[in-house]
Amino acid sequence: MNTLATTILAHTEKLPEGAPICAKELLHLGGRAAVDQALSRLVKRGHLLRVGRGVYVRPVEGRFGARPPSTSQVVEAFAGLKGETVVPHGAAAANRLGLTSQVPIRAVYLTSGPSRRLTVGSQTIELRHAPRWQFVLAGRRSGEVLHALAWLGPERVGEALAVLKRKLPRSEWEEIASVRSILPTWLAEEVSEIIVNG
Repeated sequence: MNTLATTILAHTEKLPEGAPICAKELLHLGGRAAVDQALSRLVKRGHLLRVGRGVYVRPVEGRFGARPPSTSQVVEAFAGLKGETVVPHGAAAANRLGLTSQVPIRAVYLTSGPSRRLTVGSQTIELRHAPRWQFVLAGRRSGEVLHALAWLGPERVGEALAVLKRKLPRSEWEEIASVRSILPTWLAEEVSEIIVNG
């Protein structure tokens, strides 16, 4: 293995599981063409996995050999690298909240950045661009509620809210109500109804 590839590999071993390795962050080690070539060699030898254009991750060494890092770790690290907000898709949120028994079979996330696909091992992760209001309560259960309701749509939001009314504490309803001004009209009306009529 050439010196640049060895140096890059040593650098990646210091990173936490799922941390992205970006070609642009390695330019202090060599020119762009040389870094790209070294990364490509490391992928061919199985030392790195290419997840997207110019972005790589190190496989995780376990008791049973190497495996790709977890999807959620890769997505979270990728979002941080790109400066985007990324949240689970509404179908996954609806399933977690008990609003549907459907279990998503594909890894789909909503992103504030452009839509794109990442590959982690044999799994494809889809990042779909979503409107700004879907990220307003990111990382909170009340935000998950908004993702689920957006996925269910205007036709099913009433029955979903009836189920959630019994599950969510008043504080979470107040969080959701506090962002009504940026929600789509159909959703803002339904939330207002819950707040007014309890």
